[in-house]
Amino acid sequence: MTPLFLLFGAIGLLLVLIIWVKLNPFLSLVITSFLLGIANGLSPQAVLNAIIKGAGDTFGTIAIVIVCGAAIGKLIEESGAALSVSKTFIRWFGIPRIQLAMVLTGFLVGLPMFYNAGFLVLTPLVYALSASTGLPLLYLGVPLCAALSVTHGFVPPHPGPTAVAAVFHADLNMTLLYGVILAIPATILGGPVLSKFYKGWNNQPPPELYTHKELADSELPSFAVSLTTILIPVVLMMFGAVIAMTTDAKSGIAQMAKFLSDANVALFIGLLVAIWTLGLGRKRSMESVMKAVGAAASGVAMLLLVIAAGGSFKQVLLDGGVAEVIKKVMSESAVSPIVLAWGMAAVMRFALGSATVAGITAAGIMLPLVPGSGVRPELMVIAVSTGSLMFAHFSDTGFWMFKEYYNATIKQSFQVWTAMECTVGTVGLIGTLILHWILGGVAK
Repeated sequence: MTPLFLLFGAIGLLLVLIIWVKLNPFLSLVITSFLLGIANGLSPQAVLNAIIKGAGDTFGTIAIVIVCGAAIGKLIEESGAALSVSKTFIRWFGIPRIQLAMVLTGFLVGLPMFYNAGFLVLTPLVYALSASTGLPLLYLGVPLCAALSVTHGFVPPHPGPTAVAAVFHADLNMTLLYGVILAIPATILGGPVLSKFYKGWNNQPPPELYTHKELADSELPSFAVSLTTILIPVVLMMFGAVIAMTTDAKSGIAQMAKFLSDANVALFIGLLVAIWTLGLGRKRSMESVMKAVGAAASGVAMLLLVIAAGGSFKQVLLDGGVAEVIKKVMSESAVSPIVLAWGMAAVMRFALGSATVAGITAAGIMLPLVPGSGVRPELMVIAVSTGSLMFAHFSDTGFWMFKEYYNATIKQSFQVWTAMECTVGTVGLIGTLILHWILGGVAK
């Protein structure tokens, strides 16, 4: 049992380095991985090889996906495409169904755009709508935040589920399909349903953060162009998942769909389209567009390093023999592997704050359980990803963003933001268990 105690010690060290020493998660993961390998009897060179292999394998799998996704999100933000989509939905649905418009806006914008970026782009719209309609700020904002959070946590190509899928060797297209299915009830319950409890709250936008600038429709890309650009990568990946389930794998269309729906290809095609539709086609110079793409890549550089370091931690667990001990202990447990994976991610989220770091760390710990669990790896990805949304508090940047932009007290932030994250995370667990029951397991 010594390797298991060493693992608990490594997790404790990781928490100390990140929370108390305030060391960057990338450095914390590398240091912890090295010390864990040495403690398990590996030579320094063997630990170094494991760190390099784990980082390289993980980075190679997710780098193009995350960089292209970030670049598409940046172009969507700068062009006003997100506002174009939201304004159109609001015109279509009207004031009585304005929450549905906010959910659809957050869901569609959240598919290609990182949570923080989507939050910052769309929150001013919430301010403006609240002022013009007289509806409470949280009544409009909570559905939007729920949709953005759910897409960030449930579906590729977002960093968390993408990185966990790489660790579990899960099919990214099927992960996307299952994630979208479960994202719908999670968004509804965590958004419009939960927001009814806050309808009487009278939060107002903070004056120092709200300088409303209304863009004329003529300054925005059209709804059709905006929506098409946003959905291209998602449609390509979903197309591949549907074809894989309905067509002979050796057929020509199946082979073509497999190539086009590969996350690397789908996001790269989506980026090329966005460069034209939201950049060059709107009379922006190539230099300006490439500057935006470069800024997006720079913005996710540290995120990529953190995910790669999580891959190193996973590889040290494998090479140091910890994985086999975990597999033996977990296989003797009567608890569902889905619940174990979700619970491990939830604990890491509570401790570390970052959903992405929590997910990749939990995935490395749970990896030995996946092959013999009888659970589809894609559902294990969803279990970890949804668990990583739980228990958001002071260590979560989303907690503080919500507090500041919605002028909330600490108590209100727990009542709204933490409650919302726990709601969508719990729905994710229940939905994953239901999908496992419907789809059945895989051979152990």
